[in-house]
Amino acid sequence: MRNPYVYLNNFRAVFTPRKPRNPLLRLGLGLLGLVILAGLLVVGLFVGAAMLLAGLAMKLLAPRRAAARSSRSSHHDSTVVDAQYTVVSRQAIDAPR
Repeated sequence: MRNPYVYLNNFRAVFTPRKPRNPLLRLGLGLLGLVILAGLLVVGLFVGAAMLLAGLAMKLLAPRRAAARSSRSSHHDSTVVDAQYTVVSRQAIDAPR
């Protein structure tokens, strides 16, 4: 009877990362990995800086847009409820009825 785990182990061995035996190739692949890592770091920094600049630009331009909208529209907003309120003291709230 054949053991299926033996075949799985052989299949898994195909995809295990192994270091090359040649020292120059090992050094070259190590340097290539460092270059890729540094490149990803630089790209991430540029993307982060671009996101910060875009957020700052949106924040700086937003009040101007809101002021332009309010000056253009002279009619009242239908979502605003106009009312008069009376401040009630704490004693009036706690008093028995």
